[in-house]
Amino acid sequence: MNVFREIAARTSVWLNEARRWSGVTRGEDARIFYGFDELCGRQAFVVGGLVKFQDLQDEYPNYHSRPNLIYLVSSAIPPYAPLMVEIAKERGAKFDLNQNGVAYQAWHGKGWEKTNKTLKALLSMADHVFYQSAFCKKAADRFLGVANGPSDILYNPVNTNIFCPASQRKEIDEPVLITAGTHNKKYRVICAVETIAVLARKGIRAKLIIAGKCNWQDEKAARAEVEYCVKAHNLSGQVEFTGPYQQVEAPSLFAGADILLHAQYNDSCPRLVVEAMACGLPVVYSASGGTPELVGANGGLGVKAPLDWEVEHPPLPDELADCVMQIITDYGTYVANARQRAVSCFDVKPWVERHRDIFKNLLKD
Repeated sequence: MNVFREIAARTSVWLNEARRWSGVTRGEDARIFYGFDELCGRQAFVVGGLVKFQDLQDEYPNYHSRPNLIYLVSSAIPPYAPLMVEIAKERGAKFDLNQNGVAYQAWHGKGWEKTNKTLKALLSMADHVFYQSAFCKKAADRFLGVANGPSDILYNPVNTNIFCPASQRKEIDEPVLITAGTHNKKYRVICAVETIAVLARKGIRAKLIIAGKCNWQDEKAARAEVEYCVKAHNLSGQVEFTGPYQQVEAPSLFAGADILLHAQYNDSCPRLVVEAMACGLPVVYSASGGTPELVGANGGLGVKAPLDWEVEHPPLPDELADCVMQIITDYGTYVANARQRAVSCFDVKPWVERHRDIFKNLLKD
């Protein structure tokens, strides 16, 4: 019965995509299909790769019929994506892939090879690839193979007119730290709580905002684990849960904090890092994956970590606390540097322009 359902599903996809890609014409403005018939707006709870589509939709809306280019992001792949791309290309369309991270033993565990099969197939068919960081390219080259077509490294963008500093404080005595995003790893949140505990032992009363969903197990059970950690360290009143948030709510969340604490090991290209920097938040982070490429030399301080595909190496709370304390001593400078780096390196306008150039070249006759 499962075989019959699979055949029926693939047949349905084939028929839908055959209709969608009939009459493809190139040499004209890009008509993009993003792999989904419906895309969420900024008011929805959107995470991961789909946020990038929101950045492009004002310029390039989602075409349900007669598109000429399919654009997919590897962290939000639709079902039967290789089949969709195959049909589109057979009818003359071009395929651009935005490649984020890949699966490997350290973070994925068993079955990582199977997860990579779809990504490998898509990469091999891409007419162009946007790698979200140099680390993303290194990981893809290792686990998926080298792309057949041309590629660029294009970091995740931020609208620096929307994400901007709420104030320009020069000093802070009681820092407010925030850890944000979808917390798929328990250590991300526990490291943050324990960092607050270390700061307390060093005479610094700090507050922690946990924004986003605790997602390493059932949310209620995950939050209970964190609350137990908070209680064990006598941090009652110093840790606040705000839960999942919409993209439009992110600037106000960052406005209520002083420093972003991002403990994720080997994070490929965390968008929340550039969003926080645009809001003037220095970043304390695991110096692994693509995060150091985003923060640069002056946007914050990182805890060194080895490159390891087999085992994760979370940062130690004592080292994270030392970074926080160092930033506090020259807070105004770090704030200015973080904001300036976001504006000069990650603003959304050049990001859209680069897409326009690539789309135009791909669609030339």
